[in-house]
Amino acid sequence: MKREWLSLGLIAITAGTLGAGMLPPVDSLAPPSQRDARDLGVGRYIPDVSATNLSGKPVSWRTARGDKLTVLALTSLTCPLSKKFAPTLARIEAAYAAKGVKFIHINVSGQDTAAEMQEQVKSLALKGLYLDDKDQKLTSALHAKTTTEVFVIDAANTLVYRGAISDQYGVGFSLDAPRRRFLENALDTALAGEPPAIAATNAPGCAIELAPAKAQASTVTYTKDIARIVQNSCVECHRSGGVAPFALDTFEAVSKRATMIANVTDKGIMPPWFAAPNAKHANPWANDRSLSETDKDAISAWVDAGKPQGDKADMPLARTFSTSEWSIGKPSAIFQLPTPIAIKADGVMPYQIVTVPTDLAEDKWVKGIQIIPTDKAVVHHVLVYVLPEEALHDAAARRRATIDEAGGFFAAYVPGNDAVIYPQGMAKRLPKKSVLAFQIHYTPNGKATSDQMGIGFLFGNEAPTHLVRTVGIAARNLNIPPGADNHQVKATLAVLFDAKILAFMPHMHVRGKAFRYELSSPDASRDMLLDIPRYDFNWQLRYLLKEPLDAPKGSTIHATAWYDNSPGNPANPDPSKTVRWGQQTYDEMMLGYVEYYIVQEDPSHPEDAPLASRGLSFESLAKLFDKNKDAKIEKSEAPERLHEQFDRLDKNKDGVLTKDDFAR
Repeated sequence: MKREWLSLGLIAITAGTLGAGMLPPVDSLAPPSQRDARDLGVGRYIPDVSATNLSGKPVSWRTARGDKLTVLALTSLTCPLSKKFAPTLARIEAAYAAKGVKFIHINVSGQDTAAEMQEQVKSLALKGLYLDDKDQKLTSALHAKTTTEVFVIDAANTLVYRGAISDQYGVGFSLDAPRRRFLENALDTALAGEPPAIAATNAPGCAIELAPAKAQASTVTYTKDIARIVQNSCVECHRSGGVAPFALDTFEAVSKRATMIANVTDKGIMPPWFAAPNAKHANPWANDRSLSETDKDAISAWVDAGKPQGDKADMPLARTFSTSEWSIGKPSAIFQLPTPIAIKADGVMPYQIVTVPTDLAEDKWVKGIQIIPTDKAVVHHVLVYVLPEEALHDAAARRRATIDEAGGFFAAYVPGNDAVIYPQGMAKRLPKKSVLAFQIHYTPNGKATSDQMGIGFLFGNEAPTHLVRTVGIAARNLNIPPGADNHQVKATLAVLFDAKILAFMPHMHVRGKAFRYELSSPDASRDMLLDIPRYDFNWQLRYLLKEPLDAPKGSTIHATAWYDNSPGNPANPDPSKTVRWGQQTYDEMMLGYVEYYIVQEDPSHPEDAPLASRGLSFESLAKLFDKNKDAKIEKSEAPERLHEQFDRLDKNKDGVLTKDDFAR
């Protein structure tokens, strides 16, 4: 019965330097879209390579580099798409000349004459160095794939963007103006000292035919290779002031832990990321933390070679972090726990549940959220729920709403992932007079301390285009036998309206072993959405999609969880116990959170919204629909749009739903 109410509540868901020659192919025919930046060499060292200038002399590209950024722009006079993009490149070159950015134009045709190239320089008034890479040394060093690719390189020879100029031209299409200006956006963010939001794309153009690379010895060093891997994937947490227990921001710090680093990266323990690759689809995740196989191999090779430091001149630019504690910007409102919570030195602590009134006079549209503990070292994870005002004064209402995890959380915190800013046009709704319920898991770390965390919200001034919601696919009737090492539990969620899925967040406790999401479509086909073969309770990760995923009306989301209640599970508190649903870590949960929006929903009319955010107990539904207050919900009292779901729940077909019906 609970699964059916959940679907009712949801309604719409209701070795070269860039990688030893092993970079994946880049589609030269498809329209430009985001690609995995790590696999395409972003963050790697770009070597000093020469090509021929228009006077016929070999010249290193570095002789004409910019003070801040250098753009290596590939071109060809025989490729139609290169010719279309040529004026755009000239315009961008002129626009950024005074900002410390220089362009180097690299002809990769191998067939164009010097006279033809000189004519292009003159007609477009190009100012940057023009090179003819007829022997493909520079092209090979870049592992270039198409004639329209551009490579943005910082002052320390690190690649910060690779891909398309824009989406204006492609195979079979031309636009009056670009909708997405990938190169310009990358330059703007890099000049501001930030990594580009989109750091790699494919670049539609003519495919480059590279000559077979000759085998050659390569030495991995800290300054040229390892420092860049650590900066890209580790120092966000492992730095002075970061949430990790030690810093990895110097050669000495990394070399002293090199063997451990090689072990945990090879096994996929660090960086924390547990989604398995999907053989049917390209990597869909926007926040994939995992290391590429090339990076893992480089770390192992570096350790095996004796951890050479290398030339200090090859070091990347130091990565900088905001000095403001609010990465989302100055919050519109901040709500803090009323008093500090004492954290003992050792042992375990039960979940702490603290309510904080907002006293908001009107509904708010929340476009950004950040949770900041005052002692991050002892915070395992936090879920924040939104309760009605009476939860402050009604213990029963507070208990029901707080423990109804399947109703969906409002905000979440895990170390290294404390903030979210929703894309343009999306927001969550925070009702007026609502109460925030913090469900906090503290992990004592050997020293008694205290924490008084707060949550900050960025408010929008108007209703969004899409209202973001979170709901949990739950199996509350858990019954995990003693000693079971691979106990399977399933739950489903009917999709009753066209929806778009934004993210997933599976949640189990210490016996959790694996988790999987699948989508069965109305045509009966079934597709894997997220597979986590090795679940880790220590990392409550949100798996954010690069692009919203279609969940059409009539489909079903399947969640499957596996549990290890055996003595072989070192985290198991008691393998002799039959484990059931409960909030504490010695109990278990089976929750597959889904973040989504409804395609046709009007966020400005929240009274028509799904019930997922209002709680799933019979009492909460009765408050909405039991107009005559007789502790029953008659079909005539429910909105017509919900009659189909009503009939599914009304098993005895008496036209009335009671608490007993709900319990059955």
